Order: sequence, then structure tokens, then C-alpha cells
Amino acid sequence: MFEIFSGLEPGIALSLCLALSFVLAFEFINGFHDTANAVATVIYTKAMPPRVAVVCSGIFNFLGVLLGGVGVAYAIVHLLPVELLINVSTGHGLAMVFSLLAAAILWNFGTWYFGIPASSSHTLIGSILGVGLTNAVLTGVPVAEGINWKKATDIMISLVVSPTAGFLLAGLMLWLFRRYLPLSKMHKTPEMRRLDDGKKHPPFWNRLALVLSAMGVSFVHGSNDGQKGIGLIMLVLIGIVPAKFVLDLDATPYQIERTRDAAAHLAQFYQRNQAHLSDYLALGKRTQSELPAKFKCEPTLTEPTIFALQAALNGVNNYNTLAPETRQQVRRYLLCLDDTAKKVAKLPKLPKREVADLEKLRKDLTTTTEYAPVWVIVAVALALGIGTMVGWKRVVETVGERIGRQGMTYAQGMCAQIVAACSIGLANVFSLPVSTTHVLSSGVAGTMVVGGSGVQGGTVRTILIAWVLTLPSSMALAAGLFWILTHILG
Repeated sequence: MFEIFSGLEPGIALSLCLALSFVLAFEFINGFHDTANAVATVIYTKAMPPRVAVVCSGIFNFLGVLLGGVGVAYAIVHLLPVELLINVSTGHGLAMVFSLLAAAILWNFGTWYFGIPASSSHTLIGSILGVGLTNAVLTGVPVAEGINWKKATDIMISLVVSPTAGFLLAGLMLWLFRRYLPLSKMHKTPEMRRLDDGKKHPPFWNRLALVLSAMGVSFVHGSNDGQKGIGLIMLVLIGIVPAKFVLDLDATPYQIERTRDAAAHLAQFYQRNQAHLSDYLALGKRTQSELPAKFKCEPTLTEPTIFALQAALNGVNNYNTLAPETRQQVRRYLLCLDDTAKKVAKLPKLPKREVADLEKLRKDLTTTTEYAPVWVIVAVALALGIGTMVGWKRVVETVGERIGRQGMTYAQGMCAQIVAACSIGLANVFSLPVSTTHVLSSGVAGTMVVGGSGVQGGTVRTILIAWVLTLPSSMALAAGLFWILTHILG
């Protein structure tokens, strides 16, 4: 880990330390902001003592980050347009990183302070969108190209659909429980259980379901939200010390060979589909000498880019043998080829079987650019896990007592948690970032409506206002900070 500071100027080294601290602070705040939702029901229903619950949740968050992969991490990274990712300078990278992190931390901390279950995912995505759009204005790029709108649309749909699904599915599950198990003790609140049965804890099977589902939510939260921190750190490292992180310097000869083979097969793919792609890619019409110094991913430069990549990787078995400038060039080639392949896959005349082949080639192309060092994963896991163990009380009270007009029953807690764990786990499979906060809170609200107690209008209104304001507020914060820092850092 510490070798990343070797050879850096003191100012750049200090900036790198600050940026990494900002990311870990974001994940720490995310821990006690979002993960409090994972233990809210299990604490409120007395299924687990608070300290035991938050420690166990922290452990499962830690494991979720370690085992979650990097799919969601790079879904976040690729919200920014590929041109910004490949042409970023150190000053520009510092401005980008500090502005989006500062905006996310400020909004997250503010909503936590007031006990509002706001979404860290919305906050982070809004900050990235604000930076991307402001960068477009500053560099004269059309706003339509300022961010990856396709990726942004997919993510925003998942952020809207997931809480809606949480509300409906949790409500449906509770309805089934009430219909087929109407006399079960699961429909009691902790207070009713104490008065009627003289017992503190829920019945055994309800307690087991509450504990397992809470740990499930913690695990999938770690694998989803933890990856956002991983993506942020990789943005920091690539933006500030690109020579050491633009490619996976620990890549094996086999992985490099896969990348090289992918480039060769991509060239064959385009030749094979020349009838459909010749005009779009200008096949056979452009030469390697036409590649611009300041890279821009143009489909008509695809063939020269493949040739340049093959030349740069010829005989290479270890990325450490490449000069720093060459590593950055190789990454630019790979990102541009991947970006163009993604556009080609959407062309209407391309056969479906060929589209599937192209998707496989894209995975091989990015095998050494979409990665994260082990120390990055462990650092984020620790920050998120430790953050889980502090500051949970404010949000627990909101979820347990202030959403519904009456206290939460065991069945309501079970339904909300089971649906949240399944929904977030499914989002992980498709590498989509979702909001643990909104999935669980909406699940609780759905069970309260079905349960007949209704919801507290003031609390729900506050959550909805935060849901609506989070994206534009974080965008505006990040945009303003990026504008200021860009002029200061050049």
C-alpha cells in the first residue's frame, strides 16, 4: 500500500492522503447512516441486544465488501464519460475527487444528524453527475455528452424501482402472513408481547428470521454500498497517481494475454461484420498516425486504436515493464475500445449472436482495468464495518417508531428485512447500486399500510422530501465545489 507514495511530490502525496481520508470518511458515515437501517428492526423488536446487533452487522458488512466483487464499483465510475476518465490531469483529478466527496459527506452527515433516512447512493450519484455536467460546461463539451446518460438512466431506474418494489412486496408478504397465520404471535409489537406474555424477546422462529434477515441486509449492503467506496478510491488513485493504477500492475501473464487476444478477436469481429459496420467504424480508412494526442473515443478511430493497442502490448507479460506513459496509453485504448463496442452492440442490424460475442470480448478487454487492489477492499470494508457500530440510534428510532402510527410488529420487521435483503442482493447480481435506506424504509411503510396502523405523515413526508432533494442538492454542491476547485488547482 505505502509504495503508492514513492516518488510523489509532497503536495501530491498530501492531497492523496486527504482524498483517501475523504473516501473512508464517506464510507464510515455511510456505515452508521445506511447500515442503521439493517439493524433497526432487529433492535427495535428486541430480537438482538443493540451492541450485539451492531457488532454482528459490522462484521457482515465487512464480509459483504470483501466478497462483493467490483461490478457496482465500476458502474459508479462509468457514470463519468470515458473522455473525462482517460484525459484527467492531476489538478483536474484532485478537483473532481474532492468536490464529489465533500458534497456527498456534507449531505450524508447533515441528514444523519437530523435522523432522516436519506440515501447515500442518491448522494454519491448526484455528486458524480454534478461533477460530470460541470466538467462539460468548463471544457465546452455538449451537456448531452457530459455524463454517461445510459448508465445514469439505468441506475436512476433501479433507485426508483427498488423502493417501490420494497413497499409492494413487503406489504404483500405481511398480507399473506395475516391471512394464513392470523393468530400468530408474530403480529405483536414488543410492548404487546411484554404485557400479554411477560416476555422480552420475540418467539423463537420469529427471532431467528429477524436475526438472519438483518444479517442478510448487512451483507448485501456491504457488497453494494461498499463497492461504491471501492469505486471512489479507484477514481482517487487513477486521478492522482495514474501511472500506478491505470492498469492492474499485479495482472498475471494470462490476464494480459486475454486482453491481447480480445483485441485481436475484436478486429476479426469488426471485419466479420464489415457489411454492417464499415461506415460507422470507417474500416480500412484511418491509420494509427491519426490518433489524437488528447484522446477522444471516436468510432471511426477504432481500427487504428486496435493496432496501437496490439503494438503496445506486443511481447508484454508484465505491466510493470511498461513506461508510465505507455500504461496510460494502453488504458485509453482499452477504455475507448470498450466504449465503442458498447455503442456497436446497440446498432440495429447486428445479429443477436454477434452482440453476445461482443459482450464477452468487452469483459476480456476490461479484465485489467476494472479491478481493485486488496488493500483498497479491506480499507473500505473496515471503514464501513466500524461505522456500522456507532451512530445507529438516531435512524433506528425513526425506522422503528416514527414511520408507522403504532410500533412495529415482529412480522412487519421480518417482511421489511427479507424483502430488502432479496432486493439488494438481486441488484448486486446486475451490478446496480440501490439505496438500502429507501428499500427498507419503504418496506416498513408498506407493512404499516397493510397492517392497518397507517403511517405518520410527518415522518414519511420528511423522508420523501429528502428523497426528492438529495439528488439535486448533491449535484449542486458538487458542481459548485468542482467549479471553485478547478479554478484554484488549474
